[in-house]
Amino acid sequence: MLLPGPQPGKASVPVLVELFTSEGCSSCPPADEVLTVLLKEQPVAGATVIPLGLHVTYWDELGWKDRAALPDATRRQESYGRVFGGDRIYTPQMVVDGRDEFVGSDAGAARKAIERAAKQPHARLTSTAVVEGNAIVAATTVSALPPEAVRESLEATLVITEDGLSTVVKRGENGGRTLRHDAVVRQVVALGKVGDAVELRSRVPLRSEWQRDRLNAVFFVQGRRTQRIWGAAAMPLR
Repeated sequence: MLLPGPQPGKASVPVLVELFTSEGCSSCPPADEVLTVLLKEQPVAGATVIPLGLHVTYWDELGWKDRAALPDATRRQESYGRVFGGDRIYTPQMVVDGRDEFVGSDAGAARKAIERAAKQPHARLTSTAVVEGNAIVAATTVSALPPEAVRESLEATLVITEDGLSTVVKRGENGGRTLRHDAVVRQVVALGKVGDAVELRSRVPLRSEWQRDRLNAVFFVQGRRTQRIWGAAAMPLR
């Protein structure tokens, strides 16, 4: 995960950008490209984009089974549907900081939503993630919560992502195409409720199919009622 270093005199606000996508969806590859551009180019001043490529499962019976599809991705999108409306579950869908949703291939809408999100108050996450043997040991502490955030129950989540994946799709709407993905969500781990300066930890077994030199750890704090993202952090696992 290529994230820029801090610029002198500027505070870069981490903004979580989630893309709900599928290799079985013909309109998704352009959105996957938008997510990669946001990751690699970091085009929004004052924001550090933390991308998540969430491959949903409901396309898997329509001609092509996406090897990156996760039930947790589908459940996350359903949770957003309870906020944005049940008809707002589709691919490709992009959600920025749990606040704005739109068609994931709309790069202009993405930039505007990220700009808006970066101006909102965010908590501070002090996080670590290292590989120890055949596991990822991760921990985070949440501080400086915005006043609006403490009005609802908050939960911390750890996500393991993998960059640089490619697939030759043999069937379905994208049959014959080679698709490339970054920030692909490999595992979602609930760390627990957020309290006062309590460190939340987890140990995640490494899977043989994961490429260790392309893995990243993403942490975020989310409101249970509003689904808003109140803080995020990310780091590569090397």
